[in-house]
Amino acid sequence: MADGWEYRRQRMVVQLRESGFSDEAVLEALLRVPRHLFVPEGYRTRAYETDLSINIGQGQTISQIRVVAMMTSAAQIGAEDRVLEIGTGSGYQAAVLAGMARFVFTVERHPSLARTAQARLSSLGCQNVSIKVMDGTMGWPAQGPYGAIIVTAGAPEIPSMLLEQLDDGGRMVIPVGDRSKQSLRVIRKSGKRYLEENLGPAHFVPLVGRFGWKE
Repeated sequence: MADGWEYRRQRMVVQLRESGFSDEAVLEALLRVPRHLFVPEGYRTRAYETDLSINIGQGQTISQIRVVAMMTSAAQIGAEDRVLEIGTGSGYQAAVLAGMARFVFTVERHPSLARTAQARLSSLGCQNVSIKVMDGTMGWPAQGPYGAIIVTAGAPEIPSMLLEQLDDGGRMVIPVGDRSKQSLRVIRKSGKRYLEENLGPAHFVPLVGRFGWKE
């Protein structure tokens, strides 16, 4: 019999399906990750509400489950992909990716968030995730190229440094716009070309760094 938390995750998946989300690989990955362990204790009973973003400190949030699902699906994660995440935050998105990809490299500019995320991921046995504290707009060139890049903060424009780290055929999912509202873009690399698709409006915290917003 499912425990209380597992039941909530199952209900979360049902709600996503009822809303029209149909990527079964992503739903399975979401079902495996105990999201309540990635949110502040006072929010744990609300951890599986699909449209709730939660403040995790340092001016950062854990994205809505619906947004995590959409971005993960748009990135088309394959079992052999090396994935780069910009903005580790709580570590939840990295945990979801870890269940789908070969390896996840994730960058966070706040040391305290990186330490907490590392502890959570280690406690859950996520051995295919590596976290580094650095300017996320620079990516992590030493570990590239990547089959997919997911950026969990809004950029004023698409950082060229990140495009350069995409493997041929790779996908990048990134919100682009001003500080208050963005549109979620998917960029696919094909040879020397980059093909772009707009998935619609989005709202993320600003992507701060050399190739993003200033502090």
